[in-house]
Amino acid sequence: MNDVHFLVHSGIGRITLNRPRALNSLNHDMVLAMLERLEAWRSDPAVRAVLIDGAGDRGLCAGGDIRAIYDDARTGGTASLRFWADEYRLNALISRYPKPYLALMDGLVMGGGVGVSAHGSHRIVTERSRIGMPETGIGFVPDVGGTYLLSRAPGELGTHVALTAGSISGPDAIHCGLADHFVSSERVPDLLDALASRTPDNALELFAEAAPPSVLAKDADWIDQCYAADTVEEILTRLHAGGDAAATAAKEIEAKSPTALKVTLRALRSAAALPDLEAVLAQEFRISTHALSSAEFVEGIRAQIIDKDRSPKWSPATLPEVADKLVDAYFADLGDAEWNGVAR
Repeated sequence: MNDVHFLVHSGIGRITLNRPRALNSLNHDMVLAMLERLEAWRSDPAVRAVLIDGAGDRGLCAGGDIRAIYDDARTGGTASLRFWADEYRLNALISRYPKPYLALMDGLVMGGGVGVSAHGSHRIVTERSRIGMPETGIGFVPDVGGTYLLSRAPGELGTHVALTAGSISGPDAIHCGLADHFVSSERVPDLLDALASRTPDNALELFAEAAPPSVLAKDADWIDQCYAADTVEEILTRLHAGGDAAATAAKEIEAKSPTALKVTLRALRSAAALPDLEAVLAQEFRISTHALSSAEFVEGIRAQIIDKDRSPKWSPATLPEVADKLVDAYFADLGDAEWNGVAR
């Protein structure tokens, strides 16, 4: 299909997301095609490793097709639920793929782009990498296993990334456990050539280098102290009293959906105690299902993506107005609609 290309050459099954004008954002057909091809390549002796990259020079993937989700949410549809169910199956399959799965996380890697890369076995970043989970800015909550990854980052760094919805560098991603190897962008073509005759580990030994220092690692002291609080309100109180960098983070958080912030914090704390990625994906599916029917999600996409006025009218408008009962609803059991893992 035109939106995603598949090629097998010299033992490498290459997946190239091919929507450069849309920053390679994922649609349902792309996800289904990737699921089918990865399943076929599992037992294909001609494929010894898989590589995923993005067409164009702007990045791997900017996430899901948010406009399609917006249209679905506005009309009360359910197509997004089917998309998420299959997308999460893809994330789970990648996480336990029996062959090396290399993700070239060059340029922008956001939302769903994290889901098709950061669960792989060999995750490669460059000096151009900008990686993030921007969901709280659109009234949503990190998904595609994002709460699994961020809840397992050192200290409270993952909480900081999730609540601010900011992007992080390649070195930050390595420090947080979202990536493994740093390769200069100018050496990526040489790495790809080497994969034709070498194992992924041997090729990376040739071209990976020590990553520059992580900015997040340097800020860990104030981040850990501020974000260890049990509520978003207390986190903000600590941030405002924590110095210039902390106060800047507080302002970023205060612009986000109060409901999404509270749901995200609970999701992160819960994900940290869940046993594996699939259990976290099941929780994220419950949250996503509820979010699809919420006015909050529609308003967030309208303000940031559709009208681009950057002035969302959140409801509830403040953190104290977000009742525990409202947050609880995002985690409610879905009955027969529960996400059922990788089995189709």
